[in-house]
Amino acid sequence: MQKIKSLMARQGLKSPQESMADLSPVENLRIPSKEELRELREQPIDPQAEQEIIDSIEEVYFSNDSFDMVQHELEKLPPELNLQELEEYRDKLKRQQAAVSKKVADLILEKQPAYVKELERVTALQTNLQLAAVICTNARRQLSVAKEGFTEASLGLLANQRRRQLLTGLLKSLRTIKTLQRTDVRLSEMLEEEDYPGAIQLCLECQKAASTFKHYSCIRYVEQLDVALSKTCKHFDVSHYTKVQLAYTLLGKTQTAMDQLHMHFTQAIHNTVFQVVLGYVELCAGNADTKFQKMQYKDLCTHITPDSYIPCLTDLCKALWEVMLSYHRTMQWHEERDKEEATSTPDDSAAAESDESVVDRSYVKKKLEHGLTRIWQDVQLKVKAYILGTDMSNFKYDDFIVVLDVISRLMQVGEEFCGSKSEVLQESIKRQSVNYFKNYHRARLEELRMFLENETWELCPVKSNFNIAQLHEFKFMGQCRSPSVSPNRQAVSSASPAEEELSLFQRYLQEGNPFEMHIEHKEEETEDVLASNGYESDELEKSVYQDYDSDSDVPEELKQDYVDEQTGDVPLKSVSRETIRSRKKSDYSLNKTNAPILTNTTLNVIRLVGKYMQMMNILKPIAFDVIHCVSQLFDYYLYAVYTFFGRNDMYESSGLGLISSRLRTTLNRIQESLIDMEAAGENAGVHGPAEDRKEKVPSPHLSQLVVLTNSGTLYGLAQRVVATESLVFLAEQFESLQSHLDTMMPAAKKPFLQQFYSQTVSTASELRKPIYWIVAAKAIDYEQMLLMMAGVKWDIREIMSQHNVYVDVLLKEFEQFNKRLGEVSRHVRIPLPVSNVLWEHCIRLANRTLVEGYANVKKCSNEGRALMQLDFQQFLMKLEKLTDLRPIPDKEFVETYIKAYYLTENDMEQFIKNHREYSMKQLANLVNVCLGSHINKKARQKLLAAIDDIDRPKR
Repeated sequence: MQKIKSLMARQGLKSPQESMADLSPVENLRIPSKEELRELREQPIDPQAEQEIIDSIEEVYFSNDSFDMVQHELEKLPPELNLQELEEYRDKLKRQQAAVSKKVADLILEKQPAYVKELERVTALQTNLQLAAVICTNARRQLSVAKEGFTEASLGLLANQRRRQLLTGLLKSLRTIKTLQRTDVRLSEMLEEEDYPGAIQLCLECQKAASTFKHYSCIRYVEQLDVALSKTCKHFDVSHYTKVQLAYTLLGKTQTAMDQLHMHFTQAIHNTVFQVVLGYVELCAGNADTKFQKMQYKDLCTHITPDSYIPCLTDLCKALWEVMLSYHRTMQWHEERDKEEATSTPDDSAAAESDESVVDRSYVKKKLEHGLTRIWQDVQLKVKAYILGTDMSNFKYDDFIVVLDVISRLMQVGEEFCGSKSEVLQESIKRQSVNYFKNYHRARLEELRMFLENETWELCPVKSNFNIAQLHEFKFMGQCRSPSVSPNRQAVSSASPAEEELSLFQRYLQEGNPFEMHIEHKEEETEDVLASNGYESDELEKSVYQDYDSDSDVPEELKQDYVDEQTGDVPLKSVSRETIRSRKKSDYSLNKTNAPILTNTTLNVIRLVGKYMQMMNILKPIAFDVIHCVSQLFDYYLYAVYTFFGRNDMYESSGLGLISSRLRTTLNRIQESLIDMEAAGENAGVHGPAEDRKEKVPSPHLSQLVVLTNSGTLYGLAQRVVATESLVFLAEQFESLQSHLDTMMPAAKKPFLQQFYSQTVSTASELRKPIYWIVAAKAIDYEQMLLMMAGVKWDIREIMSQHNVYVDVLLKEFEQFNKRLGEVSRHVRIPLPVSNVLWEHCIRLANRTLVEGYANVKKCSNEGRALMQLDFQQFLMKLEKLTDLRPIPDKEFVETYIKAYYLTENDMEQFIKNHREYSMKQLANLVNVCLGSHINKKARQKLLAAIDDIDRPKR
């Protein structure tokens, strides 16, 4: 249908509705030509066929925009014209046109009755509208006549009459007021005439009249006295308040004035905080919406944006300080006045008045003292609503510390104002702090994991005198103040010792505000902890690569540092140059400054600890939560170092007890309580509670930039040293903070802190053994030594004077190891405890390899055992020149095993029972080698049975 209408528009035809105002549809219908009538007769009568013809018309013919049909058909012509095809196409178009024309004609005839009926309704409506217009015109004309003739005249008379009555009453009131103005003259005349009763009666009548006409501005001076009293609540002025109190005293309303004053202070607190918060809310909203003015104060606080939170809080505290200061000065005024009146001796004529004055002073004093607590409670409730009105969990750390500092300062004001502990403020700020700190700590743990996973364990160059007190985060520890007092207070009070003894109300009595310096107060000092290129000076940088044998290039303080590291005590004055020379073999850091070994991540952890302690220092109620989170920072760092560098499946088989039970317990505890193993892909089948997982952190992964498999770098020894020793340094810093943390910790929670230090912090140095053991196990080829020992003939019959080649090969390995240690120390200082652990591991592994090699011997004579002793003594002699480690580890382990060859049957049995450190294979081999020399087969069976008895419980 829509298509037909569109096509009708293109042909210049109108729809039936559009042609209502024109001729009838029969008159408007164009008479077809003869050819068209012929084509109409030829077209199918079937409506379905007719509809199919209409549907075959191209969509473009029904478009509403300007469309040139002729141009469209000409563009469709093919390049080569075919007359027959053109005629067929023309016939198709004519059939389509005929179908459309027929459809249009049918539609016109179909709508003819409806058109005629609608035209009749339009004509009737037009007639009715004309009649309504005539009626309205007549009504308006008649109303105008009525208004002029009756309404204006009658109502005007009534209005004039009412105005006359009001003016008559006003005239009477004005005459009465005029009489009141002249009363003072009449009173003077009556007093002169000694008409005292008349004067009193006149005064009473004047008071009654004044009460009746108080709504006039000239009578309102008594009410203005109350307004003047309310002005003292925000800006106390001594002369103004003195006049107001004198006026109330003359009226005999001293106690009433005090009641009104407290009401005004309460109202001043409410109005002040509301206006401050409203100003910031409207400023942040950026429009003139008045809906905020109708809100309750508590709801208004929820509309403060994070950016305006601190400025608004500061202004809020400033405004409340002004109110409390005015109250404080009001109390001072009454105390000073009481002292003045107490010193003056009343005469007999004023005795009665003095008694009444004493009662008034007593009432005022009690009222003011009681009002202190009430006003401070109002202040706390208003600030509490503001604190809890905003979610501070996403605040920046520095901003949150500022909030804590402002509230801490406000609590100090409350303590000086009325001796209150501010429980309301403490509880509200504790709630916000716990919520904030939980989110903050979670983010910091994730940040620490990211740092650890991107850490390449390169040395962070700091000065040799580096101390955590040099960091901004620990500056607060250098200030001698109570933990409950904000840092800003100390900064302000340190201006002069004299001011330090003054209270805030004394210091800011006349001018200033304790909250003005808060935002501006920043640490202006700069940290100076980093050393240039890791060296204290160019001279020391040059000396690093100089030869060890020269003492001239070793500063005295470095020699002293060495002795301190060796003994742990103050160096003795009698230490000789030769002693130092001999002690230098295992110390690869003598020519480097003894700066702490730490990484950027270590420094970040230390800074985090400082920030946590700042928060704990300001807000002691959350001290335990903070210390618990501090312990998690250390736990995660320790676990990461162990996971990256110390985890190895070969520990158990080494038999060296590398991981103590205490360290293993600590690692298991950290893994269970802090590490999210599901996120790490481990224990995928076990799903813990979602709440528990939220408190855990995924296990970190070592950066791919750190290579621990390269033998040229001693299997990442430099990175291992930096990681392990940075952990040890971190543990030392925690040790130095223990006493401070202990003072912060609640008494009931102190066992947690003691357990943390005894079972976790103290285990940091124990990680050296498993971490450096991997280097020692791979740095020397122990398997090659076993193969060479297997090729030695031990059943010789003569005493040898020359040791075997495998000893020289092993010593060569140790010399190479020593050289590579020196190369690593050029890049990273290797402390003496580290080198000692490395040498101890290497020597223990070498000695155990020697015993294993001797245990593989099938046949051995007494001369062969002597050769074993010769080899081992040669090894010890050369080894002692390479290291100053004394005594040589596991020396007795080898010597005892070699000498056991000479034991008799009974001694051998006792040896087997007492020496469980040897493996069953080593003991069995010892028995088998002795067979035939001094042990027979029966004794052999007995000894092997004893070995089996020892081994059976283990199985």
